[in-house]
Amino acid sequence: MAININSLNNTNQVSRNLEQQADLKNQAAQSASNSAQTAKVGQDSVSLTPQAKQLAEMQKKETNDPDVNQKKVEKLKEAIQSGAYKVDAEKLAESIAKFEFDLI
Repeated sequence: MAININSLNNTNQVSRNLEQQADLKNQAAQSASNSAQTAKVGQDSVSLTPQAKQLAEMQKKETNDPDVNQKKVEKLKEAIQSGAYKVDAEKLAESIAKFEFDLI
């Protein structure tokens, strides 16, 4: 097998290869830069449905206007702790059944 040693001193071939590699690197860098600029230019957007807007308004009103009767809560706590609070099992069962039926 013969080896051509005449081309080993050919610096033109080596310099061309280096230039090609440098060009490829520059092209890759420009491509990455262009895609980064495109990403910066593009903006995300979100649109809410009317139902979502209505829900957000209801949540704001709810947080601003609590419907908890604190006096009634305290009376119930005291009644439960003292053992005076009695549960009407029949009324509770009717309420649960009505609630379940309303869900259907």
